[in-house]
Amino acid sequence: MSQKVILITGASSGIGLDTARMLASKGCKVYGAARRVELMEPLKELGVVPLYIDLTDPVSMQKCVNTILEAEGRIDALVNNAGYGQLGPIECVPIEDARKQMEVNVFGIAQLCSMVIPAMRAAHSGRIVNLSSIAGKAVIYFGGWYNVSKFSVEALSDALRIELKPFGIDVAKIEPGGIRTPWGIIAAKHLEECTRGSAYQKAASDEAAIFNKAYSSKNLLSSPKRVAGAICRACLSRRPKACYRVGVGSGLMPAMHSLLPARWWDSLARLFAYSKSAVR
Repeated sequence: MSQKVILITGASSGIGLDTARMLASKGCKVYGAARRVELMEPLKELGVVPLYIDLTDPVSMQKCVNTILEAEGRIDALVNNAGYGQLGPIECVPIEDARKQMEVNVFGIAQLCSMVIPAMRAAHSGRIVNLSSIAGKAVIYFGGWYNVSKFSVEALSDALRIELKPFGIDVAKIEPGGIRTPWGIIAAKHLEECTRGSAYQKAASDEAAIFNKAYSSKNLLSSPKRVAGAICRACLSRRPKACYRVGVGSGLMPAMHSLLPARWWDSLARLFAYSKSAVR
């Protein structure tokens, strides 16, 4: 079989960077796409081709896809890894920020899929791998719009899987748990900023401190390489699973959310922050 041609978004850092390296080491022709193209320069040594993409800009998305199709004639797998997390109470997060998160985490993914599907359908072969999260299965405290976006990725992936199977296209979703990337530190900062001076400030500050401690530790969370490994399996396995759960809490949290009464889960979700602060 000829080498797989794979497009991965968000390849400039974290999980995306590790995945691009791993796929390239397995002999794949990898196109790494991100807004910060300069951060992908080291990947060139591995044969990875850096491309610019902005999931809020359809022109850049189409240009990225066209560049690969013109060079390779096909795209065997699309890994929708790019995304970000805006934590905060629904009341406090500006609706403009909520729209942007949905644009990047959901609508951008959907539009990019629509751009690669025709070529995959023509080849009667292809693979789409969407990065979801356990936050798409269980609402986390102050997850808010991030939870909304990831629940949407779950539904989007399931819908695509059902629709595309007759055309030989497989769709898999990755549901990471706690993964040691800069995401948690950035999310904690945003959480504190958007709740400053609000009724949620003390509880949000306590929750942000928990995030900072967990994501700064080398031992509490899983390595991004574990997620990269799951993505590689989803891309390269002859018969990929519909869902890959990997990392700290990826199995336990959804199970508890499913089994516990709603009031128990709500209390558990608030436990850390509100155990240290009074509700105002």
